[in-house]
Amino acid sequence: MVTDTEGYVHIIEYLTEHLSFFENTSTTDRDNADSVIAIIEQELSEQIISVCSQNETLTFAQRNAIIREVDAILYDLEEILSSVMNNPATEQQARFIKEFSGLIKNLFDTEINQLTN
Repeated sequence: MVTDTEGYVHIIEYLTEHLSFFENTSTTDRDNADSVIAIIEQELSEQIISVCSQNETLTFAQRNAIIREVDAILYDLEEILSSVMNNPATEQQARFIKEFSGLIKNLFDTEINQLTN
């Protein structure tokens, strides 16, 4: 659905262009912060719930396909960010993850729109 699109490749390139956000971060003032993986999971979950809520006509099979795609996306993110996944996230990282998750949602919106038209 989305992981095999050019748009997904561009989003992953966008992430790799901004890997510096995840490098050399100090743990000062982040002892109580959520981990990078926790924020990714929460943000992606919220976006996918939004996608499904906005598209009530999706079939059970289509919703399952979306979930499989999100699993693949999460796997890709775990591979790319493996060295920092369990680190407490900084505010900048959390903002980037939120923006990135929004881009993923937009990609799903575009693909679903093409399926239904």
